[in-house]
Amino acid sequence: MKFFCLTLFPEMFEPLNSSIIGRAKEKNLIEINLINIRDFSKDKHKKVDDTPYGGGAGMIMKPDVVYDAYKSIKEKNKKVIYMSPQGKRLNQEKVKELSNEENLVILCGHYEGIDQRVIDKIVDEEISIGDYVLTGGELPAMVLIDAVSRYKDGVISKDSIEEESFTSGMLEYPQYTRPEVFEDIKVPEILLSRKSSKNR
Repeated sequence: MKFFCLTLFPEMFEPLNSSIIGRAKEKNLIEINLINIRDFSKDKHKKVDDTPYGGGAGMIMKPDVVYDAYKSIKEKNKKVIYMSPQGKRLNQEKVKELSNEENLVILCGHYEGIDQRVIDKIVDEEISIGDYVLTGGELPAMVLIDAVSRYKDGVISKDSIEEESFTSGMLEYPQYTRPEVFEDIKVPEILLSRKSSKNR
């Protein structure tokens, strides 16, 4: 599976080189491509935003720069997601659905947003990770990549996916490991009896 992140801050994606997602990249189970929108600015100062028509605070990302960045992606079968507080709330059902895509393009907004015309032209779906506002779309994009990648074969074990939170519609139960007693708190007896029966 290939991810294409359209972003002004590709350096923010460094954490995806670590842990499970980092190993998945090394094994070529997933591919994460970072496309710097600023590289497509025609301005000598690499400006990518401008003041909004009609007034208002903040700056808006220019449509032509975003569109040119998008056009640099040559894959034909691709779904474009815009990480936006106005989008549909991300849940496990949506994560599973997106894991079946061949190519996911994730558009990361910044400043006060992106010119609506380019959103209307290229975006297939808007997704939100919660009812709060962040400084940009990079963190939500990483959340989406992490969640979707876990459903690709070989990234994590199938047993882990089947038993994890939300898979059966319920949150995961409390988990315990050694030592058997911690700060005078003992592992529940029923779990100890199950363990001993397995060792017989």
